[in-house]
Amino acid sequence: MTLPVFFGCAFVAFGPALALFLLTVAAEPLRIIILIAGAFFWLVSLLLSSLAWFVAARAGDARDEALQRGLLVGGVVLSVLLQEAFRFLYYKLLRKAIEGLVALSEDGCCPISIQQMAYVAGLGFGLMSGAFSMINLLADSLGPGTVGIYGDSQLYFLTSAFMTLVMIFLHIFWGIVFFHGCETRQWWEVAAVVITHLIVSGLVSCSHLTFWNPLYLGSLLPSYLLMAAAAVWAYVLSGGSKQNLHHFLLCLRSGTTPPPGS
Repeated sequence: MTLPVFFGCAFVAFGPALALFLLTVAAEPLRIIILIAGAFFWLVSLLLSSLAWFVAARAGDARDEALQRGLLVGGVVLSVLLQEAFRFLYYKLLRKAIEGLVALSEDGCCPISIQQMAYVAGLGFGLMSGAFSMINLLADSLGPGTVGIYGDSQLYFLTSAFMTLVMIFLHIFWGIVFFHGCETRQWWEVAAVVITHLIVSGLVSCSHLTFWNPLYLGSLLPSYLLMAAAAVWAYVLSGGSKQNLHHFLLCLRSGTTPPPGS
């Protein structure tokens, strides 16, 4: 049973993101570079938050539950703020890169738009975040032992996989909204990304046994609702419309007349 659990959870957590990578990024060298750089920026934010957590945990009393709970909350907040700070730094770097690409191009146009950069950068953030969230759980899922043998939930690995999936997609949508807010100086959009990031991190932190919701299965519904709202928001900010969505669902090309009765 351990091998099916491993592959099932791995495909749930990373299957959709891998499909997006293969369909939209893998064929474009520039997009691959942007994705890898985005993953690196997320890694740097993780390094800094890990150092802060290490120092705080060593300085505090491990037997003081209230202190450890406070450190957990503070660590989550610091980690989110660092991630968003490095997302902003990456945005500034990509803006400089656009200026360089325009200067080097023959027609004076950038080969990739800021919306596409935001999408690819968000995918890089999400993939690296998901890898660090899920890799140890996938290793444990191979055994030995069986989850739930002492009365715990047998859905822990599956729930963790779905949580990893939602975090990957949220990073994509957050990246699009965040970059749009920076481009248009709509700083409330940036603030909304930070706030929703804090909310979702509060739901899924501490090995999915959260300080807001002790039943981690109950964290799935609000997380997916936030993901749906972020998806719609990112779609609209990227120039999406009802007509485009209608054509997509009917597999129509631009300018094609929908069949009668559609």
